[in-house]
Amino acid sequence: MDRRTLLQVAATAGVAQTAMAEAANAASPAAPPTPLSTVPLQLPATEFTYEAVVELDPMVPLGKSPLGERRIIPITGGVFQGPRIRGTVLAGGADRQLSRPDGVLLLNALYELKTDDGAIITVNNRAVIDAPPGQAPYAYSVLDFTAPEGPHAWLNRGIFVGTVHGLPPERHAVLIRVYKVV
Repeated sequence: MDRRTLLQVAATAGVAQTAMAEAANAASPAAPPTPLSTVPLQLPATEFTYEAVVELDPMVPLGKSPLGERRIIPITGGVFQGPRIRGTVLAGGADRQLSRPDGVLLLNALYELKTDDGAIITVNNRAVIDAPPGQAPYAYSVLDFTAPEGPHAWLNRGIFVGTVHGLPPERHAVLIRVYKVV
């Protein structure tokens, strides 16, 4: 083979090799994604934070909306206690509720806690309650805290979940158990 033919064959092979490499790169990314099985499964755990009994006034209907029946329940007081915190629930908060047409109840309670050492902590507790007939109720919440700097500032640095249990007919109150996700 003469030199000219050899150069033409080499050039043709180089073009073909480049085209095949480009096609392979287009078909698969540069680095394959990490398989999910290589990431260890870490289930969330919880740590008990406190239990509160929140006293309530009777419900005040607010009327229907496109999303369902609205109502508000004034919070009149209560107590709370846990391993690191205890005190009273201050009067003046309220539980705003939306009863959806599908039977699910959405709650948004905004209120304050006063600890035994005098700190005032704001709580925003959002809950979903679903109690289909013949089934155990689903009643869980997510709580956001705004605590002052100091001994209770740890409440500002976590995710908290809770359970909600009505206490009627014995008391016009709810029992809220709160847990920190750890």
